Amino acid sequence: MSDTDPVTDLQRRLRDFAVARDWEPFHTPKNLAMALAGEVGELLEIFQWLTPEQAAQVMDSDRAEDVADELADVFIYLARLADVLGVDLAAVADAKLDRNERRFPAGRVRGRADRPALDET
Repeated sequence: MSDTDPVTDLQRRLRDFAVARDWEPFHTPKNLAMALAGEVGELLEIFQWLTPEQAAQVMDSDRAEDVADELADVFIYLARLADVLGVDLAAVADAKLDRNERRFPAGRVRGRADRPALDET
């Protein structure tokens, strides 16, 4: 059993993977961000021409494995980019959610697509 969280474990494994292949010189923030964007594009391509109903059922379709693979790719590149930049993903996500809870009180934004914020920060 690990003493760390799953994201940290994954980042360590990805770091070791890159070191073993001498890929660290290529894992620059720019390259990783571009690779991340490319993988998000591949995920979007799966949904591009689906109706909202088809998209909601995609994991019950023959594209389920493709969706899972693209989500994995996105997560891997995001985790690797955060590691290279020294960003604690769990901590920054938690802090961002705290800010959004203050900016978008449920009583004010419930059911509204325009999400009127209390402030713009």
